Amino acid sequence: MKKRITVIGGGAWGTALAIQAVRAGADVELILRNPDLAEQINANGENDLYLPGVSLPGALRATTAYDGLRDADAVLLVTPAQHLRETLTKLAAHWTDDLPAVICCKGIEKETGALMAQVVTETLGNVPVAVLSGPTFAKEVATGLPAAITLACEDRGLGKRLVELIGTPEFRPYFSTDVAGVEVAGAIKNVLAIASGVVAGLELGDNARAALITRGIAEMSRLAVAMGGRVETMLGLAGLGDLTLTCTGTLSRNYTFGVALGQGRKSADILGERRSVTEGVYTAASITAVAMKYQVEMPICTAVDQVANHGSDLRSTINGLLQRPFRDELEAAQ
Repeated sequence: MKKRITVIGGGAWGTALAIQAVRAGADVELILRNPDLAEQINANGENDLYLPGVSLPGALRATTAYDGLRDADAVLLVTPAQHLRETLTKLAAHWTDDLPAVICCKGIEKETGALMAQVVTETLGNVPVAVLSGPTFAKEVATGLPAAITLACEDRGLGKRLVELIGTPEFRPYFSTDVAGVEVAGAIKNVLAIASGVVAGLELGDNARAALITRGIAEMSRLAVAMGGRVETMLGLAGLGDLTLTCTGTLSRNYTFGVALGQGRKSADILGERRSVTEGVYTAASITAVAMKYQVEMPICTAVDQVANHGSDLRSTINGLLQRPFRDELEAAQ
């Protein structure tokens, strides 16, 4: 029987995942909010707004309607994290109880501090949930370059089926049961990527960036454990893998945002010029609140929040980080 996958969200990552699903042998429906973009994709075989220059396969159809949702084997949720609740509220009437929701967006909801799996449960009820996260730039996936990613699902049987549903030799999903850990890692890496961009923008050197990534993993691990995740997940594709990519890759929106901050530009001005969402800016505020709730120390993420969302002086904020007391490394990782 032909596989059917629905992708919600027609940005670069949603379009790339839709292309990958076709490669995996599925008929794919890409649901967008913008009817003009849907028409253009169907007519020209290209998403020239978010993924220009990449040809789309014929088995991919764009639409703004939700009617075909019930016929899907799985739905990939690729809307920005801060808009997921609104999107799912609209979709709820079309969702069936056994239809898997695969979360492909990364973040913590700003208003509630909820992870995306919690947002799915609160809006759709007790539907099957999985999370897809890892070191992947949309354009590289879209053009078929090799990539590996984590697919997390508490139901091992469902998780294995989803791996087979979307996986190909060039796009390798590795299974995990640590849904919370994968979600926390995916959210925090965006914030740390902003910090890494700041390091580059200020020309603070490779030593500083290496230290930032390493201490960032410590922050990531502390919060993940507090929220029910596992430390070992932070050392896998969804943790260290994704963090390394977004802290060093110039295709990362969060990294380039940080570079612009480091070069002296204002947060509001940078965001105002962008078509795509820079998720780490919003997640920084969420993480600061969640860290306080769980009494977890996260100085780097807090510093990003202060600079990106509250206009704190960049040099003074960095000096505050550098003047923190010296600590035992193992103690500091806990």
